Amino acid sequence: MQKESTIELPQEHFTIQELTKMALCVAFCCVSAFISFPLPFTPGLVTALTIALTVTAFVLPPKLTFIAVASYVFLGTIGLPIFPGGVGGIGRILGPTGGFYLGWPFVCLLESWLKGQTIQFRRYALVAVLAGVPLTYIGGLISIMLVMQVGLWQGLTMAVFPFIPGDILKALLAAFIAVRVNKMLQRNE
Repeated sequence: MQKESTIELPQEHFTIQELTKMALCVAFCCVSAFISFPLPFTPGLVTALTIALTVTAFVLPPKLTFIAVASYVFLGTIGLPIFPGGVGGIGRILGPTGGFYLGWPFVCLLESWLKGQTIQFRRYALVAVLAGVPLTYIGGLISIMLVMQVGLWQGLTMAVFPFIPGDILKALLAAFIAVRVNKMLQRNE
């Protein structure tokens, strides 16, 4: 008799609690994206999605944050109408705002990593405002400049400047929500 040889690959297992948290974060991102409105002088939308993305980064550990946010981007890219404005598809990724979408998994991963172990509004707020907001702009700025063929100043005018005040407020709101959610989760564990 010949013995079959098998290759055993390491298996990654997630707990039901981790899967549930990731699914809820993806759902929160999907729903929050519908709260958005356009600005007349930029292809970008003002959206509540950035609040949900930041909350996701602060509620989940870094690895799970990356998986959840990348899953959200993937689902929108394959056509589910879950991106801001109720649209989906590869066209959004390849369009002028595509850099925002492509950057979010990495920005959220970094935010999650920088949040630390202590549930603290001040730290969350600093990470969101000083790391999350500026790093998000980098991807969006690059894609707007490349796709729309504009210079740096015009790109900043379209992708960054109009959004700074609102994004700072949204970052602070996300930090506040994340502290409350984490404290609630901590009590239930």
